[in-house]
Amino acid sequence: MLKNKSLFASSRRWTALVTLILLNSSLTTAVPGLQAEVYQYIDAKGTISLTNVPSDARYRRVDLHPNRLHPVISEKELEPMIRRFSREHQLHPALIRAVIKAESDFDPRAVSRAGAIGLMQLMPQTAVRLDVRDLYNPEDNIGGGTKYLRQLLDRFRGNLPLALAAYNAGEHVVDRYRTLPPINETRQYVRKVLRYYRTFLANDLASTGHVISSSEGAAPQLSSVSSIPPGQ
Repeated sequence: MLKNKSLFASSRRWTALVTLILLNSSLTTAVPGLQAEVYQYIDAKGTISLTNVPSDARYRRVDLHPNRLHPVISEKELEPMIRRFSREHQLHPALIRAVIKAESDFDPRAVSRAGAIGLMQLMPQTAVRLDVRDLYNPEDNIGGGTKYLRQLLDRFRGNLPLALAAYNAGEHVVDRYRTLPPINETRQYVRKVLRYYRTFLANDLASTGHVISSSEGAAPQLSSVSSIPPGQ
């Protein structure tokens, strides 16, 4: 997701701090009897606080195990969660898969340069609004990302390209232009998600002989993708 320079600067400090913590963790865990534990708390503004001595019950432990930093989860493992949230928020499972593929390539520990986290790359301040407790937890992240996508589709009256543009660049950016923003990264992102969406729909058809009906998960229409000007 695109954010302003101040947030990007904050995310760089956050990345550097996490790197330092990981280095310290590697050093301390190499010495028998020493263990590093780090806790994080995300406030209502999305500010991330880190400590090794939590003073508040809202701090949550950060998993620093080196073998679990970048696991990639298969679609099969995620499918029960995806289908549950697709029913809850009336979104087609193929669309949820497409967003996950475009955002993180199924890596639950993915962190973008702008500070978006997890499978559906939620910004910390967005996660607070969606009541997401653990951005790295696949179930929490998919639940929050699916809920947010449903909100955006409702806000933009079912226009999937606009909802995806808002997911990437922010709803206020789309409100300002009242169409797809003239941002190359955002337009490429919309095309990418829609391409994955078509692919997953085709895979469903090939494997089951039918595309999941709207009663199992509502499918936003793809026809409006032609409104994206080529080469923009």
